[in-house]
Formats: sequence, C-alpha cells, structure tokens
Amino acid sequence: MRAAVPALLIHACIGSVYCWSLLKGDIATEVGCSVKEIEFAFSLAIFFLGMSAAFGGRFVEKNVTAASVVSCLCFSTGLLLTVFSIYSKSVLGIMLSYGCLMGIGLGIGYLSPVKTLMLWFKEHKGLATGIAISGFGLSKVIFSPYIEWCTAKYDISTTLVSMSVISIFSMLTAAWLIKKPADWVEPKVKWKLKDYWQVHKNGTFLKIWFVFYINITCGLALIAFEKNIAQTVGIAAVMIGLLSSLTAFFNTAGRFGYSTVSDYTENKQTIYKILLSSSVLVMLLGVAFGSSVAIVVVMLCVINAGYGGGFSTLPTLLQSKFGMEKISTIHGLALSAWAWAGLSGNQLSNLIINQWQKPYEYLYVVLAVLYLIALALTFAIPKNKEAIDYEEEQQEFSKLDPSFIE
Repeated sequence: MRAAVPALLIHACIGSVYCWSLLKGDIATEVGCSVKEIEFAFSLAIFFLGMSAAFGGRFVEKNVTAASVVSCLCFSTGLLLTVFSIYSKSVLGIMLSYGCLMGIGLGIGYLSPVKTLMLWFKEHKGLATGIAISGFGLSKVIFSPYIEWCTAKYDISTTLVSMSVISIFSMLTAAWLIKKPADWVEPKVKWKLKDYWQVHKNGTFLKIWFVFYINITCGLALIAFEKNIAQTVGIAAVMIGLLSSLTAFFNTAGRFGYSTVSDYTENKQTIYKILLSSSVLVMLLGVAFGSSVAIVVVMLCVINAGYGGGFSTLPTLLQSKFGMEKISTIHGLALSAWAWAGLSGNQLSNLIINQWQKPYEYLYVVLAVLYLIALALTFAIPKNKEAIDYEEEQQEFSKLDPSFIE
C-alpha cells in the first residue's frame, strides 16, 4: 500500500503517452492540420520525460510525495491544455502542452515510485521495479480500448478530459499513499553542477547509458513502424489490432519478467546480455526471412519484451554499481538516454524506409549491428561496485555514527 499500489497508479496513468497513435489522427482532424504537423509532439513528450527525469532526481529523493503531486499536476494539466489547444486550433499549443508540460509530468512521475519500491522490497529489488515499470507498459493495454470507445461515442476532447480526470484521481491517491520505510534515513547530499558532470564522465555510467540508449533507439525504430511492417508482410487490417495487443503484452511481460529474473543473477548486466543477444538473433532472422509472417510476429514480440525489460532492469543495474543512496538521481541521469532515443529512434526508421526508399531488411541489418555494439558494451561493464565520490556526501557521512555507516 505504501509502494506497489502507488507505483501502479502513477505508471498506469502516465504510460498512456504510448497511446499517441490512437489520438493523433483525431487531434489533427479537429485542429485542421495534417498528422505530420503534430507528430513531433510525441517526440517532445519523450524528450522532456528523459530530461526532467535527469534533472529531477534530487527533487524526487528529497520528497517523493511532493514529486508525485507535481507529476500529477504537470501530466493532467498537459492533457487539459491539449484540449484547449484543439479548440484554439493551435499546433504550437499542442507541442507545448502534450509535448513539453506533459513530458515533465512523465519524467517526474516515472522516477517517483522506483526508489521507494526498492527500499520496501530490499531482497527483491528487480521484482519491485518490475511492478512499477510493468504498469507503464500495461497502461497501453488499459487505455487503448477506452480511447477508441470514448472517441467514437463522444469526441477526442472528451477523451482527453476524461483521461485527465482519471489521472488526477489516481495520481493524487498515489501521492497520499506513497511513503518510504520508517527506518530509512535519506542522506542529505547537496548536489552541484560539477557532481552531475562527475557522474557523466564515469566510465561505468557511460557504458550503461549507451547500452540503454541503443536498446531504446532500436526498439522505437521498430515499434514506430510496427503497423507498416505488419502490412508489408500481408497481415490483415483486422489482425493488426490483435498484433498490437500481443506486442503490448510482451512489452509488459518483458518489464516484469526480466526484472524479476535479475533478482537471481549475481551480475545485473547479465539480463542485458540475454535480451540484447535475443534481439540480435531475431534481427538476423528478420534479414533472412523478412517476408514470413511468423518470423515478423516473433521478431516484434521479442524486441518489445527486450525494450520493456531494458527499462525495468536499469534501476537494479545502476543500484548494483553505485549503491542505494543516490539511485533516484543517477537513474534520472541515465533516463536522459530515453530523451535522445525518443528523437533518434523514429527518425532512423524514417530515414531508411521513407527517405532512402529501402526495404525493411536494410533496417533490420542496421538494428542488428547496433544491438551487437550494445551487447559488446555490456561485456565491458565491470562486475564490481563502483563508487562516485562527492565531497559534500563524505562530509555528511563523516558526522554519522560508525555503526550506522557499517
């Protein structure tokens, strides 16, 4: 009630950002523009998610309840201002509301429950993060049929307003419930700009950052063109919706499954080795048998599972290398990779398929090479725990009782 339930309530709301493909057509129609003109709003939302998480980690660590409230306000207000922008016929308004403001709510909300869960589930941190982050993937399964029903029965504005109301109720309930264990003492560490730079120049952190970035970029490159790939191999339109639900299920299962398995592995990067190896394998199968419906379905399911699993195992991997005290801050900084991947993933597919007019097998080759690079980087991640020294933190810990430090 203090960790798992709030985590699911928050992530099941903010994860609805992945329903953009169901919203953008009706939004464009109401505004009177093409979908292409507002498409960048989704990329902005993911970019601001990553960057707000990168710089909001300390705020989340200091007061998780306040962070949850701020997330609720930014996310729900972003949805409501999107409705106002629709009535105003403002493309810029949609960029600022759905993209920037809602994206900030996404980033703060994404971080808020993670450390709290890991503190409550001390022996099963992977399971804990899987609970939270599987909610982010499950959100698409929950909201997709609702969005289709509500939009068909009423209109897109009613759909967005109702989503905002649902989110306000759920996320404020989560903010009221969420609480760290009573025996946890939050270290009072003052972060300066040089501290953020110190993390980013750490070799282990950089390797993890690039592995995470490549996995998201490749995942988004396929997920963004999932419908087009299905049509290319001859999957009927009526079955594409079923395929979308199937891949969403694997996305959620990957988030929960990979993170749970990580609890039983000594070295947390082992999970990344498994999911990246499987990704390379299915990409090569796609190159060899790209016209096979069965191979394409398997490929999309495996990539979605690895995409989701990369998110849920990241916090435990970082915790195993840098400790528990700064996990929200370091996790947030690592999520900046998501921001840049949100801009590059879709563009990579668009460049190869639409601009260069190449078949999908060319895309599969490029993705296989990128996955191999990420796999090689995982073998370069050291197995031992690596400390990042901060002068202020050392001063604070020097004041503590030695038995507490021990």
